[in-house]
Formats: sequence, C-alpha cells, structure tokens
Amino acid sequence: MCVGKCSRIVGPCLLALGTVSVAANILLLFPGGASKYLAEGHISKHAKAMPGIWGGGITVLLAATHITAVGWRCAGCSDCGTRCNAFISAVLSKLALLGAAACFVLSGVGLTNGPLCFYNASEHGRGHGTLWGYPFLDAGSILYLLLSPSRRAENYLHDCRTWSICLEPAGVVAWNVVLFSLLLLISATEMVLASLQILNGCLGCLCGFCEGK
Repeated sequence: MCVGKCSRIVGPCLLALGTVSVAANILLLFPGGASKYLAEGHISKHAKAMPGIWGGGITVLLAATHITAVGWRCAGCSDCGTRCNAFISAVLSKLALLGAAACFVLSGVGLTNGPLCFYNASEHGRGHGTLWGYPFLDAGSILYLLLSPSRRAENYLHDCRTWSICLEPAGVVAWNVVLFSLLLLISATEMVLASLQILNGCLGCLCGFCEGK
C-alpha cells in the first residue's frame, strides 16, 4: 500500500480510538454517572491517574492529527517536505506508542486490583464494619497471580458473585471492569497502529509518499 494512503487510514483510526479512550477514562471518574464520589475523593487511584486521557488519549490524538493531515496534504508537497513530514509522523507515532503502552499497563493494573468502593470488611475477613478500600486487591501482586493458578482462579474477575461486596458506588465493579477492559483493548489497538505508522513513516523518509508514482 502507498505510504500516503496508509497514513490516511491509520490517522483517522487513531483519532477515533484516542477520542474513545478519553471518554472511557472520564466515565471512570464518575462511577454510575454520579459526580459525588469524585468530589469526595472516593475514586480508584488507577482511574485518577487518567492513563486513558494522557496516555491513550492526548499523545495518540496529537500523532493522529498530524498523520491524518500529512496523509491528505502530501500529494502536492515537494519531496523534501514529504520526507520531513514523514519523519515527524514517525517521531509522534513513537510517542503515541509509549503513551498507549503506559495506558495498557496502568489499565491492566486497575483491572486486576479492582475498584475503590465502600464495602463490608468483616465479610471479607479484613476487619470489622464497613469502610472505603480495595476489597479485591490481592497482597500477592500481579506476578503472584500469574504464577499461581489456584490464586488466579480466586480472582474477582472469575467470580461475579463476589462483586456484591461493594455497597457503593452502585455497580462500580462492573463499571470498572467494562471501562478498564475497553481501555486495554483500545490501547492494544493503538500500539499496533502506532507501530505500523512508525514503519510507514520510516518508509516515507526513504521513499517519499509515492503519490502519483
């Protein structure tokens, strides 16, 4: 495929993914659509880190905007201008790749650790009464979950019946699982497209955009 045509496909795709990533992270700050939990500070630290905004969002959108513009503009550019734009798109794509990778990692941690919620600690064997915390956070770390099949089977993601332990916000477990899973899927796709555009930009530096050739 022509380098210019590839940019015209990758750019809009990254624009759409970056926009959805920002929207998904914003929704994470308002569990169940309620704003009071954000005002009270009862939001998961992984959601407050906002990886979907700065990682899978802003860095990707910056690269996508340039890639899209270059893809449609470079048919009439000089060879020197085309190669320069291809180089810039490759650099921005590398930043987008890093941002998407950071979003992927942080979203994975957020999904594994579970949400911050108001739960009954006595039922979970972590004390008495109700409190705000991370009832599904395993003290053994993600690596321990990966290395121990028996512990992995006990993870909350494999047993929806345990989700009812969270009393507030209503439905917060499903909210976090869906949105963090969406961020994982988006950021993984962004990494693939950003990697493709890095290769595409390098080819553009060497060969130009092949428009009209």
